[in-house]
Amino acid sequence: MKTTKLELLKKINGTAAAVTMALVFAGCSSDNDNEEEIITPPPVVSEATKAREAIAGLGLTGDPSTGRDLPSIDDPKAQLGMKLFFTKALGGDMNAACVTCHHPTLGGGDDLSLPVGVDAVADDLLGPGRFHSPSGEHFDGGPTVPRNAPTTFNLAMWDQVLFHDGRLESLGGTPLMSGGDGEGIRTPDSAFGVADPNAGANLAAAQARFPVTSPEEMKDFGNFDGTNNVEIRENLEQRLGGYGDPLGGALVVNNWLEEFREGFEDPEGTAEELVTFNNAVDAIATYENSQVFVDTPWKAFVEGDDNAINPAAQVGAQLFFNSVADGGANCASCHSGDFFTDEGFHVIGMPQIGRGKGNGPNGNDDFGRFRETGEDADMYAFRTPSLLNTSATGPWGHAGGYTTLEAVVRHHLNPQVALDNYDFSQLAPNIQAVDMVENTQKAIDVLEANRLAGISSIENVTLSDTQVAQLVEFLMALTDPCVEDRACLAKWIPDASDTNPDSMRLNGVDENGNYL
Repeated sequence: MKTTKLELLKKINGTAAAVTMALVFAGCSSDNDNEEEIITPPPVVSEATKAREAIAGLGLTGDPSTGRDLPSIDDPKAQLGMKLFFTKALGGDMNAACVTCHHPTLGGGDDLSLPVGVDAVADDLLGPGRFHSPSGEHFDGGPTVPRNAPTTFNLAMWDQVLFHDGRLESLGGTPLMSGGDGEGIRTPDSAFGVADPNAGANLAAAQARFPVTSPEEMKDFGNFDGTNNVEIRENLEQRLGGYGDPLGGALVVNNWLEEFREGFEDPEGTAEELVTFNNAVDAIATYENSQVFVDTPWKAFVEGDDNAINPAAQVGAQLFFNSVADGGANCASCHSGDFFTDEGFHVIGMPQIGRGKGNGPNGNDDFGRFRETGEDADMYAFRTPSLLNTSATGPWGHAGGYTTLEAVVRHHLNPQVALDNYDFSQLAPNIQAVDMVENTQKAIDVLEANRLAGISSIENVTLSDTQVAQLVEFLMALTDPCVEDRACLAKWIPDASDTNPDSMRLNGVDENGNYL
């Protein structure tokens, strides 16, 4: 049969259509070697999720106070401790108090690189603007206290050591016990590794025994000259209790017995029974241990609130917790746990400013933990500070050598570069910086030697300016807003309506005359 041209065209078109359809369906088949894959972009992982991945497995709760038996500021003993903390009657020459170097509105410290304890121009002027009296025969104008005043905030969270060199140490170091685990506490009054029988119930009580014995901090150089630690404490309890014949004379106004009776809930106790130095430091420690400030944005984040810290801080958390190999700065290798410290000692070469501790050829160096242990590995090693509330507790370093968190971060990234570029203008005019570069270089040299010897040390890390800023944002998220709010801190500062047992309360003011 003869096929017409029209029929032929229909057949060709039909075949083409079929081929086209076949190709279309073939294109959908996974067996076709020429198929074009549709690439689905990976899901976007939020910075919050990455931060949570960085802390996975670390067992963090965000709250180092969990599981601890902590006092309330409303407890009678804490109230007594607060009044003792603020009285100049515990100063040898009655011109300094515990609060001189540890005021709540100054971050639980004094907001100075190095403290100015006794014999200031104005006893009640605290923080910037506080200077030694130029007429003081024992001073040359510069701070005589050689190390930065640590914050009293969250003091109860320390379980192993206090002071920058750990010269006050719980021999048991049991977690959650604040040093009061029954194994004893070594203090400067006892040999290294030996418990002091008079240390007290916890680390805070043991610590409170010593500022009053320091000539530069509270003892001064007058009333108690020639006395030892035991005699100083006996004179102070007699001064407060109104018995015996204390050096420096009796208090003109003295209502401490009634305060101790209320604080220790013993309405019939006598002055000799109740107003003792041991009871005084017990009360002060109760006040200090009530200073629990852990309600931070970071805590809220760890508990599940992604919006508690900003994205920059979330990236900063990644840098903080991740190892250098994983793109981080490995900060958490020392600043570990919910309290952000391993309570260990490390050489990081922080600037050595001020008078030092009498070490080195010129007597203005500070050998740190080595002064306690005598171990070469401890030369220039200092205690790892907690980072909770760190944005409110500067200046930073064992000698307060840095006045910004950015500078502290940059130092940790490369101590040698930080020393080479140190900004001396950040120091107050009364700070001695003699031999600062030489002494600090010695510490950095030890750090380098430790690295070569395989001793665990901080690593040099390269971060961009943006990453440094992100780390600082994370550090800012570790601060409880209460410590920057005078109204919130009011419970830890005596009010005008509170009793003033000896009329010697230190009512702190700033350099403009405003009450703190």
